[in-house]
Amino acid sequence: MPNSLFRTKKIESILKEGSDEGHGAGGLKRVLNVRDLTFFGIAAIIGAGSFSSLGDACFKGGPGVVVLFIMCGIACAFTAFCYSEFASRIPVAGSAYTYAYASFGELFAWIIGWALIMEYSIGNIYVAFSWSDYFTSFLHKINVHIPDYLTCSYQEAKKTFLHYAAQTPADQLEFVKNQSNAELLNAWNNSPVMGSLKIIFDLPALIINILITTLVYIGIKESRNFSNAMVVLKLAVVALVIIVGAYYIDPANWLPVNDAGTKSFMPNGFGGVMAAVSGVFFAYIGFDAVSVLAEESKNPQRDLPKGMTYSLVICTIVYILLALVLTGVVHYKQFQNVGDPLAKIFEVKNVGWMQLLVSVSAVIAMTSVLLVFQMGQPRIWMSMSRDGLLPPVFQRIHKKYKTPSFSTILTGMVVGLPILFTDKSFVLDFTSIATLFAFVLVCGGVLLIPRKEKVAGRFNMPYINAQFIYPLLILISLTVLTVWAPGYFSDMLNFDFSADPDYTSNAVSFMDLATPKISGIVFWIACISLSILALVKKYSLIPLMGVTTCLYLLTGMTKSNWAWFLGWLLLGLVIYFFYGYKKSKLARS
Repeated sequence: MPNSLFRTKKIESILKEGSDEGHGAGGLKRVLNVRDLTFFGIAAIIGAGSFSSLGDACFKGGPGVVVLFIMCGIACAFTAFCYSEFASRIPVAGSAYTYAYASFGELFAWIIGWALIMEYSIGNIYVAFSWSDYFTSFLHKINVHIPDYLTCSYQEAKKTFLHYAAQTPADQLEFVKNQSNAELLNAWNNSPVMGSLKIIFDLPALIINILITTLVYIGIKESRNFSNAMVVLKLAVVALVIIVGAYYIDPANWLPVNDAGTKSFMPNGFGGVMAAVSGVFFAYIGFDAVSVLAEESKNPQRDLPKGMTYSLVICTIVYILLALVLTGVVHYKQFQNVGDPLAKIFEVKNVGWMQLLVSVSAVIAMTSVLLVFQMGQPRIWMSMSRDGLLPPVFQRIHKKYKTPSFSTILTGMVVGLPILFTDKSFVLDFTSIATLFAFVLVCGGVLLIPRKEKVAGRFNMPYINAQFIYPLLILISLTVLTVWAPGYFSDMLNFDFSADPDYTSNAVSFMDLATPKISGIVFWIACISLSILALVKKYSLIPLMGVTTCLYLLTGMTKSNWAWFLGWLLLGLVIYFFYGYKKSKLARS
């Protein structure tokens, strides 16, 4: 059984199954070129991350959050090389799932496919909520009002009410000065009741999910045209935000005073910067969506790598500029609990026309993100079904529209139903960790497949022998940390939290404080192990650096992130062993 869990698919077999001949008339339409793929990448990356989660990231990391964007951009750059290497060899739908099947084997392929459900489907729940926030904000500005109990989630309203009820009257008055809190309280207090259940749900989020699902169902060509138009509009508006915002920058905001009374680019320290990793990396989670569109690309082995690289470079530059503008215009602490950070800076500076423009552009930006994510998930399910890991109905192609019909409808339901009972704060952390995990396996997978000969007209990842370079880099890193931060490793190994003001003598508090230390220990063990492997097997440097940088970003995840992620994986493994393991095509062969 252990060997059968790691049975791999031959690349030749994957290519045959994913070819036009392999699917005959039931294949997908090949209509996308480099420009289309680049625009799809931008559509997926610039959206909820820049228009919503960026505010929380700026609050946690201060101006130093720019460093985290650079780190994430570098990690994604290494990962882009690895995705491009796989895409040039395996130009079929399925993204990281298909790549893992060819390198790590079936069990890891299932785990990645299951994790990608978190990235695309569950991530889209957050985007739908954020879209609704900006859409209702835009409606308010033109004096159109939807009842508060139809513009928020039940969980948000309930949490706000319970928090309000637990406060003193004086604190309650201060609490409701926040417009968002007041609206959530109003939703709870004035919602209609059915039996003992209050009717509170986010109607705009549900409606946009239905509309996007319909558009994706109709066809890739229609989705492409719609996405390209939205990308042009939102890039123009984001550029205007940067230009106008730059006029109001106060350089003093880039060096705020920290708790020690000194000016610092990182007022909360590097730990504060790393605490923002979920919000920052959420901005990048659509990066691999381009690779899902391989079977709809005209020349995937040449165009996919270009599309991923171009979109990544453009979006990283945009995010760095946006972070500098946001933290330069207003003090970083003003972004606490702010869901519309781009509009916030113009609200503070009383630039009304820009507030309205940002609201409109945010609606456009997040509509395009919804579109790309909603396209990605059905194609991953389709690939898993082709391998027998999911029932055959998941690979059903619509005769007229040439899209994965059943999978598209099911994706719409997976996104739509949780909108009724969850909230975006829960979904945000739940999504980023799955994406980083997928990136680690993609980079690691490149190390396991044999190097290929260079082929003209295709992407060829440069081979840099890491036999001595990588161990030397790790050795230098360890030396620098030992000299410049002498207590770094001793503190990492110290699990006595009795002197910590946040410590209470219970298991929950202990794990909250211990998780970063455990993650750090695992990270350095992995780096040392990879150094030994690099010495022995002469691995390529680029995928090694991809694994390392993504693993390091995972050390910023909290106990709650890991708990939900591991719980989700456990559920996926139960489904795999009850169905996929027995029904797999490799098992039958």
